Amino acid sequence: MKEKIKFQIKKIIASLTEKGDWPNIVLPNFNIDRPAESKFGDYALSLPLKLAGIFKKPPLEIAAHIAARIKTSSDFKKYFEKIEVASPGFINFFLSENYIKTELKNILKKGDQFGRSRFGKNKKVLIEFISANPTGQLHIGHGRGAFFGDVLGNLLNFAGFKVQKEYYVNDAKNSNQIRALGKTALGKSDTYLNDYLKKKIKEIKQKLKNIKDEGEAGYFLAGRIQKDNEKFIKNKLKINFDQWFKEESLYPEKTNKIFKGLEKKNLIYEKDGAVWLRTSQFGDFEDRVVVRSNREPTYFLPDIAYHEDKFSRGFQKLINIWGADHQGHVIRLKAVQKMLGWKGELDILISQIVSLKSEKGAVKMSKRKGQIVTLAWLVEEVGLDSARFFYLTKSLDTQMEFDLDLALKTSKENPVFYIQYAYARISSIFRKSPKNLSWKNFNSHLLKNSDELELLKKMIIFPEILEETAQNYQIHRLTEYALDLAGVFHDFYEKTRVISENKELTRSRLALVFSVQIVLNNLLSILGITRPKRM
Repeated sequence: MKEKIKFQIKKIIASLTEKGDWPNIVLPNFNIDRPAESKFGDYALSLPLKLAGIFKKPPLEIAAHIAARIKTSSDFKKYFEKIEVASPGFINFFLSENYIKTELKNILKKGDQFGRSRFGKNKKVLIEFISANPTGQLHIGHGRGAFFGDVLGNLLNFAGFKVQKEYYVNDAKNSNQIRALGKTALGKSDTYLNDYLKKKIKEIKQKLKNIKDEGEAGYFLAGRIQKDNEKFIKNKLKINFDQWFKEESLYPEKTNKIFKGLEKKNLIYEKDGAVWLRTSQFGDFEDRVVVRSNREPTYFLPDIAYHEDKFSRGFQKLINIWGADHQGHVIRLKAVQKMLGWKGELDILISQIVSLKSEKGAVKMSKRKGQIVTLAWLVEEVGLDSARFFYLTKSLDTQMEFDLDLALKTSKENPVFYIQYAYARISSIFRKSPKNLSWKNFNSHLLKNSDELELLKKMIIFPEILEETAQNYQIHRLTEYALDLAGVFHDFYEKTRVISENKELTRSRLALVFSVQIVLNNLLSILGITRPKRM
């Protein structure tokens, strides 16, 4: 509907400028909003406020002129009950009941395909997420990127992209993290040391006796840790990756190739014994070291090689989900994209810090000291559904507190319980409905009360929500929508008798309820949340 309104507005303004009624302009970007209050309509346009300065006319006058033209269009009566102009220059659109009821048939017809679109045009997308250093178990900070990346991949697939999910295993033998891990494995340090790591070192004690090099020891131990993490991710988090890409596989062939290519293009130089990359010429704040004075590469060189490899595999869009400690790396990698002319989009999303809130207060962590709250513990404590949902309720770029006490509640205060209870209630309705009474061949005109219409309105915006989220990656909007839809359904359920002696009305209300189940099913499937039939 947003696209329909936008198209109509552009058409009207083009017509007015062509006729000379208004000056010919480049139309500024504008949005169609969904008002928070129903009295302002189902959709609202604020474009007249932007056009006022361009046309040198009062915004209300512009709004009234556009609204009058829309009312004469053939689509007006098909979609809208009325259009109102409101101060200081808004145009508010109210959907017609006939259109809303027609969309109910569309939901029922499409079923598990409702909301699916061709928006992505089969564009190949690679999402890389989690990618934790294999120095220990995943902690609660990793959970944020883990569930966000998984759901973003599900959503983009649903929106018509061809998505692959990838985990980058930071296991290079010459990396500082792996060497530090190797020192601990060989008993020379206590970095990362905790009960879990002590157990892993004990398991491989005999084999470590034959390893003297810290990088080799760290690589060997990291492999054991990574196996545990992969098993946990697949079996407990229910996240499936298409590929586990090992950093060590970039050495030496791919890193050498990148280095020689940079050297050939005169993009590197030596200073203070180190080799620097001229990133400042491509938008970075300063040049960056790619090879240290000890002739060991920094993590930047293999990272360049890794992204070169990604684009060489034919992906048109790369999405990286990194932790907050990688914020400074964004600008330098963007500079490299310009430098090497990588063809395609590179979106880097930064996941901000997570803290755990409970009756005992906030919990702080130190990974290097081995003081972490594991993601395994949290999932075991609150359940996978609650863990996934709570992580997804905040925008990725904001810090969040995971409310442990709320996640443990089995009441409507817990948003996950509240949403799943809506799904279970629907299943209960169909268990209780007469066996010989089907919702098919229903009469949508019998759905007249405000609760029924509000439920319908809430459902028909589902495709819009998905497409908008596929554009801006604001995954928390999906959890917000799920909560809103569940709330509207619960209100309807408590005020409206679905099964009654009136068979035709029962049939129509069963159709309405079944459509809610379709939308919840599709949405929760994208979110990776289970749909219980009983609670």
